[in-house]
Amino acid sequence: MRRCAVALLGQRARRRWLHLIVGGALFMPFWMVGTLVMAPLLDAGGMFSGSLGVQFGAYAVGLPLVAVSALFPLARPMSVAAARALCGVPADRFADGPAQGREARARAAGWLTLHLGAGALVSGATLALPPFAVSVMALPFSPGLRASELGRLWGLDRPWWSWAALPAGILMLLALATVAAATGALLARQAPRLLGPSPADRLAAAERRAAEAESRNRLARELHDSVGHALSAVTLQAGAARRVLSGGDGADLEFVREALTAIEETTRRTVGELDWVLGLLRGDEEVEQGVGPGLDALEALVRGAGPKVALTVSGDLVPVPEALSREAYRIVQEGLTNAARHAGGEPVTVRLDARTEKVEITMENPLPERPPVARPNGGRGLRGIAERARLLGGTAEAGPADGVWRLAVRIPR
Repeated sequence: MRRCAVALLGQRARRRWLHLIVGGALFMPFWMVGTLVMAPLLDAGGMFSGSLGVQFGAYAVGLPLVAVSALFPLARPMSVAAARALCGVPADRFADGPAQGREARARAAGWLTLHLGAGALVSGATLALPPFAVSVMALPFSPGLRASELGRLWGLDRPWWSWAALPAGILMLLALATVAAATGALLARQAPRLLGPSPADRLAAAERRAAEAESRNRLARELHDSVGHALSAVTLQAGAARRVLSGGDGADLEFVREALTAIEETTRRTVGELDWVLGLLRGDEEVEQGVGPGLDALEALVRGAGPKVALTVSGDLVPVPEALSREAYRIVQEGLTNAARHAGGEPVTVRLDARTEKVEITMENPLPERPPVARPNGGRGLRGIAERARLLGGTAEAGPADGVWRLAVRIPR
């Protein structure tokens, strides 16, 4: 009994009933247009005539008008919003955005016609049947009602027989609740099929997810390269300065001054880069998508990495495209971070050749006597370098060769 009560009058059933009533309210303009058409044809004396022929004729005229209006692209988002809120169907089973394509528009038209058509019938019954059922249930308690046309129509003008009206009225209300619950369940079953994503919608959603994932990966690479390099460079310079100062009175103060200057430049530059990346992450409109350090800032980057880093540039860097310049800068930055972390203070040489159709970046440092301790989860630097090169149609190779660790990146212009 309790399960039946929940199925007929539970929260989900009530929400679906409300969804049908909303459909009936939306059908009213179409019904009024239908009465304007049917009343003159049936000579019924106006649009508010009580003629059942006019009422059902207007209903028949209104349904095609609903189907035509549902062909507009914005009809589906409105239907999806109402169905998500009131049908009790998981939200991920609905399509997002306007209907695109003939098949998607036809399904959206079918749904709106079903929703408004069924809603109009259920709404009409909801408005008319409860007052009538209450009047019927009041017959045993009212001699005036028993003597009225209603009592004589039902044969309930006799007191002993009028008590049959009480269960009859209750059955009417139960029948209304049953019809509303069954109709709501029917719409809930049809909603994913008629308002669900089409193959084109699924493809668009997959492309959107791929673009979002690429955007997240890009931001992750930017944060990893800029912040990771800054921390490694600052740690290296601070450690070298500390060791020099530990030498006593003969400490090379000029070296310490240069190390502190490099730390200052590195942190200032990184704060600016971090603000830019965080601006992208927040979606600030003021942040330009293409702005970022390029090869023109390469000398400052190398200078901040310490005195054991030597840079050689061949060719003119001005003609290098802006996107390639930014990615090349990040590749060198991550290569220096990797060397600072694993080279054990060995000299690092950076060669950048822009004389051909490809920009070639080569970084080398002697292999340390003791291999560095591997990080528990592995590093992301070399993976990020390979991703940057691959996105620009280039290649990246890294590994030991001839007693040195070599990173070689080639990217076409």
